[in-house]
Amino acid sequence: MTLDYHKNFCWEDVMSYAVRLGYRSHQTSTCGLHIHVNRDSFGLDRDKQDEVISRILYFVEHHWNEMLKFSRRSEYAMNRWAARYGYESSPKAIMDKAKKSYCRYVAVNLCNYHTIEFRLFRGTLKYNTFIATLELVAKICELAVLMDDDVISKISWSEFVSEIKEPELIQYLKERSLYINEKVEETEEF
Repeated sequence: MTLDYHKNFCWEDVMSYAVRLGYRSHQTSTCGLHIHVNRDSFGLDRDKQDEVISRILYFVEHHWNEMLKFSRRSEYAMNRWAARYGYESSPKAIMDKAKKSYCRYVAVNLCNYHTIEFRLFRGTLKYNTFIATLELVAKICELAVLMDDDVISKISWSEFVSEIKEPELIQYLKERSLYINEKVEETEEF
């Protein structure tokens, strides 16, 4: 499914129905929101894909504190289900480290042949949080495709979020105090 497909799908109805049935997602320790992105979206061959994926890994590691806050996971849960590869000085260095890891339980899992899997996020039955999470992943991927290693290594979190135009993502970033130092009241998660 593309991001547009998700935005036009009946997720609000599905989530509302799940809440009415008593289902939980955020309010349990056993649920995560895992987002798969097709490797083909990063380039036509494996080398080009790995180059872009290395920038994604670098971005996640470079902005780990913001990603942790965005994820709504505790540090313990993150270490258990979506651990870091560890900060390195370049995208290539992080990719080299990631390729030596055969663990699925990392923030960006590379074990799948056709996709990479973002495992950072706590589950949710709140539509805005769901869409904002998809939009964040899309923005990180877009940045990694369009920018080179030098730009990725220099971009600050404030610069990254200042380019965001999607209302759901902006609202969520504000709720989590991750949007240019603005804070709004947080709504309840399900």
